[in-house]
Amino acid sequence: MRIVIQRVSVASVTIDSVIHASVGRGFLILVGIEDADNEEDAEWLAGKVAGLRIFDDENGVMNRSVMDINGEILIISQFTLHALTRKGNRPSYIRAAGHEKAVPLYAFFCKKVSEKTGNEVKTGIFAADMKVALVNDGPVTILIDSKNKE
Repeated sequence: MRIVIQRVSVASVTIDSVIHASVGRGFLILVGIEDADNEEDAEWLAGKVAGLRIFDDENGVMNRSVMDINGEILIISQFTLHALTRKGNRPSYIRAAGHEKAVPLYAFFCKKVSEKTGNEVKTGIFAADMKVALVNDGPVTILIDSKNKE
């Protein structure tokens, strides 16, 4: 699994011209799931999300987690995070998991993030045409891949 975490002031997802979910200060997380991923990957990444210290403390040092600031979290599925671009100019998504695997693993990841942070997680709708808006605070953007744990 790959996630892109963006520290945001605000973020929202719009589906069919209606705002489906929005958050204030916290994280916007894009999640890509591949065929080789499993619940162990999701659990490990959820722990990273909960403990990642990228919010400023009273000294202006990134030393606080999303839990420490009681931040909000919006999680959006994004199969394009597994795009292969080595050959040609048209990305291949052959490594991205199909719906039958990705949907339950996405739901499991969202549940684990909610459990580990103690906060409700807001989401988009899997495979919907979503318009994502955000104000990246910093900017701070972190990429974490569960296949690169070391």
